[in-house]
Amino acid sequence: MAATTTSGTYQFNLTSVGPLMSVIANCVTRIKAQGIKSAGEFSLAKPVAAKSEAPAGETSKDTRASRGAKGGGFSGTGFVISPSGQIVTNNHVIAGCGEIHGNLTGEAPVTLRVVSSDRFNDIALLQGPAASFKDFVKIRDRSIRSGDSVVAIGFPYHGLLSSDFTVTTGIVSSLSGFLNDSRVLQITAAVQPGNSGGPLLDTSGQLVGIVSSKLDAIKFASVTGNIPENINFAIKTGALRDFLDNSVVSYQTAESKADLKTPEIAGNARAYTLLITCSAAEQADKK
Repeated sequence: MAATTTSGTYQFNLTSVGPLMSVIANCVTRIKAQGIKSAGEFSLAKPVAAKSEAPAGETSKDTRASRGAKGGGFSGTGFVISPSGQIVTNNHVIAGCGEIHGNLTGEAPVTLRVVSSDRFNDIALLQGPAASFKDFVKIRDRSIRSGDSVVAIGFPYHGLLSSDFTVTTGIVSSLSGFLNDSRVLQITAAVQPGNSGGPLLDTSGQLVGIVSSKLDAIKFASVTGNIPENINFAIKTGALRDFLDNSVVSYQTAESKADLKTPEIAGNARAYTLLITCSAAEQADKK
């Protein structure tokens, strides 16, 4: 779109703003009928802390378990990315943590330490004892496509649901996320609080993303009047590989081979998918 004024002509790129137009129209309708106070958070700005960058998926509801069953800490998911015992998870899973632990299903927890983190892309690298892990995930060497099938593995609602990881399946529904965020994939595989940081795998068991967030259905419905379904997000492996290269991590890539059955993919993932738990920083200080 071009707008011409007395001082010059201004160009505006309106690509992918179609979904936003319905939100604006709904807001205008509310204001006309009920006044400015009825428009909700889109009409009155709320004070927020200043920040220079926003993590991937910040406008969506993240999938970290906010508190343990007893309110004693946080939990999420991670996966081993190298033979040296290095582990990837979301930055928001370990943000504000004191002591961090990780364990494979059925194994004793081991202490993990933070090596590096990227708040903007919501990725964190942890170090665990290499001897505790017998396998690691390999990154798919070619891009995923819209419509490709994917498998999400993680530990949702730890302490309330199964102590084992859960497995959900779906497809890549879009190669960009909320507000056309090109850092993430939109997926239909169901994820819940606690899935954050878990591996998103293709049908041959290769890594194609890091599960990161889901759309906040309640907030979205309050604005649009519609409840969204199956809108979840995962960080692309392009961002992950850049992060790992900068962190000097010896990860491996692999071509997508013959399709495996979902139980086979889950069985292989058991050797490198961890439950990540941590105490809040203030609790660790007291301890």
